[in-house]
Amino acid sequence: MSLHSFGLEPLSCHAWNKDRTQIAVSPNNNVVNIYEKKGKDWHKIHELTEHSGRITDGVWKPTLVLVRINRAATCVKWSPLENKFALGSGARLISVCYFEKENDWWLSKHIKKSIRSTVLSLDWHPNNILLAAGSADLHCRIFSTYIKDIEDKPGPTAWGAKMPFGELLLEHKDCGGWVHSVSFSPSGDQLAWVAHNSSLTVADAAQGKEVTQLTTDLLPLLSVLYVNPTDIVAAGHDCCPYLFTYTGPHALECVKKLDIPKQTSKGSLSAMQHFRNLDKKATEEDNNELETLHQNSIMQLCVVSGEKSKVEKYSSVGLDGAMVIWDFKD
Repeated sequence: MSLHSFGLEPLSCHAWNKDRTQIAVSPNNNVVNIYEKKGKDWHKIHELTEHSGRITDGVWKPTLVLVRINRAATCVKWSPLENKFALGSGARLISVCYFEKENDWWLSKHIKKSIRSTVLSLDWHPNNILLAAGSADLHCRIFSTYIKDIEDKPGPTAWGAKMPFGELLLEHKDCGGWVHSVSFSPSGDQLAWVAHNSSLTVADAAQGKEVTQLTTDLLPLLSVLYVNPTDIVAAGHDCCPYLFTYTGPHALECVKKLDIPKQTSKGSLSAMQHFRNLDKKATEEDNNELETLHQNSIMQLCVVSGEKSKVEKYSSVGLDGAMVIWDFKD
């Protein structure tokens, strides 16, 4: 694993380019900074300032998109084939955007069915048609985004066979809190999500859409990522990632913490120096550092190398202004 700092500002989200030589990060405001790796250091090469509000996901370059929303955009996700992208918003809808060559712009179609609050998270099924969405109404849903003008009619999936645009294929109403992040498994037959009640849940279409929920004793998890067919990594307010495994209905467990504790100098202090610190700081703590690489909440996880079927490296960004690249070894 490796730790990289981009300053003191919190990082709310990040996105990699195709060959992972550049990274776009948002320092929790209306700017996107793009860095390029040169040797061991990251150098800022672009600063995108076209946004007027705080950025909650990565955008590369400005182009005309008719999104048609009257509230904040809260999350965005490209489809696997990159011929569509989905945008969640505070307008209680999802805009599915696709390119129209004739007018050289992006059009959008809206999914509104049963969404009652802000859409917080999105993830695409491997078939490029189904879209999972977590929202602040404590629901997790799967919709069809089939657009007949740009793609062939999809075949049946474990989630359902009829897939006109906007078709609701899953609606789980008892998520226990805001659904901060969603992630399809490599096959697309399972969907994992994390909610604000510190839970991780998996819905399994291969088992009749059976839902298995694990409520942890961790602080709320904010991001979740499938790293192979059975392993799931999740992270959030505990400032470090955790490994979970799902092997079937009611077989979901937290395996271990995926972090190496920071080495502190406390163990090497003499008794006299320890008491001097107590006298000087009026506290038993010798420093305020957490024993984790991240020193504040982790906001987002992304794949760096490998595919969802076998992720080799993944990255995290946090409110401490740091980005960490983690090696995954199952």
